[in-house]
Amino acid sequence: MDIKNKSITSREDDFAKWYTDIVTKAEMAAYSKIKGSIIIEPRGYAVWENIQRGLDKMFKDTGHENVYMPMLIPESLLQKEANHVEGFAPEVAWVTKGGNNDLEEKLGLRPTSEVLFCDYYSSKIQSYRDLPKLYNQWCNVFRWEKETRPFLRGREFLWQEGHTVHETSKEAEEETHRMLNIYKTFFEEYLAIPVITGRKTEKEKFAGADYTLTVEALMYNGISLQSATSHYFGQRFSIPFDIKFLNRNGEYENPYQTSWGTSTRMIAAIIMVHGDDNGLVLPPRIAPTKVVIVPISKSEEVKNKAYELLNNLKDAGISTIVDDSEKSPGFRYAEHEMNGVPIRIELGPRDLEKNQVVLARRDTYKKSIVPLEANLVNEVNTLLDDIQKNMYETAKARNAEKTYECTQLDEVAEIMENRPGFVKAMWCGEEECEMKFKEIRGTKSRCIVDNEKPIDDKCICCKKEAKHLVYWGIQY
Repeated sequence: MDIKNKSITSREDDFAKWYTDIVTKAEMAAYSKIKGSIIIEPRGYAVWENIQRGLDKMFKDTGHENVYMPMLIPESLLQKEANHVEGFAPEVAWVTKGGNNDLEEKLGLRPTSEVLFCDYYSSKIQSYRDLPKLYNQWCNVFRWEKETRPFLRGREFLWQEGHTVHETSKEAEEETHRMLNIYKTFFEEYLAIPVITGRKTEKEKFAGADYTLTVEALMYNGISLQSATSHYFGQRFSIPFDIKFLNRNGEYENPYQTSWGTSTRMIAAIIMVHGDDNGLVLPPRIAPTKVVIVPISKSEEVKNKAYELLNNLKDAGISTIVDDSEKSPGFRYAEHEMNGVPIRIELGPRDLEKNQVVLARRDTYKKSIVPLEANLVNEVNTLLDDIQKNMYETAKARNAEKTYECTQLDEVAEIMENRPGFVKAMWCGEEECEMKFKEIRGTKSRCIVDNEKPIDDKCICCKKEAKHLVYWGIQY
């Protein structure tokens, strides 16, 4: 399709500039005076609210409760778990003064909240009857990133982080996998983004975890995005934080913990998987406005009919607006395409004469004519469902085209240089071989998968016996 919105750089010419153009021109976010901290504008925040609403229901349906922890972490508390500290130390921002006075102990702005939850649990858990603790937190975090990009990587960003405590390792591991599957379901059914899931390698796992499970998505340009993670901690935090409970045998024991989270990176994924050269393309299930009605006339009759349709759709629970501004119809069409509204209803004098409206869908630009005597609510709901499904299937087909099986490193190099995507290859499990991939445009292991047939039995690097089938990719 020809580019209609000349204010957006073509994604085929400069994907990074295209992304920035959409973020700013669709008014999802604006740059602030503080490097790495963005202003999430109303349209962007409305998408985040819908994401929160959907995920929060899924969390609560599985027994989780929301809590809120402090933003500031004493240095002594942050240092209690050695691997965790080592992993986050380069990114911690510190508060050293209160007013004009030096603090006795410096305070870190939370990069994540494991230590705060652990300190809390150590005073709240005494018996197996107190377990499990299934908590989630919606908050902001701070990480002193060197390179930042709106929604993708920032020094301050919004996220959710779940922190749970369990009586047995079996329960904790079941929770780790359950939450991974919730994220997978949300990405595919709400965001219309197909994902792969699996386990991170030892080198790539979360600092302090026994193991990390991950959700990996592929963007339009073939670059991968770690989109959500679920971590099994075992007793790695409960021992140093002295969290103990009296078990069913009357003995003290350290409980088993998990943590899982995702962030406003999901907004970046929506843009980079579904967007086009005219702007956002929002999946209906998270679009703040699902329908815009554009009257193509100043006549009162057309305007009245537009508002009648608005009320009918809103009464049916379909978020709808009427744009009867002074701008030309073409300008309004382009504006709502930029904003990613899934359906546009066009209504003019000729439509009234013919007793019809025109429905234009954002994902394919196809138009259909619907008689006014038809059940417009049913027509719109059917079209919204079809758009949601089509967006997922389109992205899934693109992923299949950009997923390759390789048995030689030079094949990987050619792919990552010319047509990047996911590479499936066998791996022996040694870090030395894992690091050889990094020499190819910084390619990293995305996840180990156990539910797919092995390609062969040889490691792609050393040709020794392979232990794992791994997805590899260039990452954001």
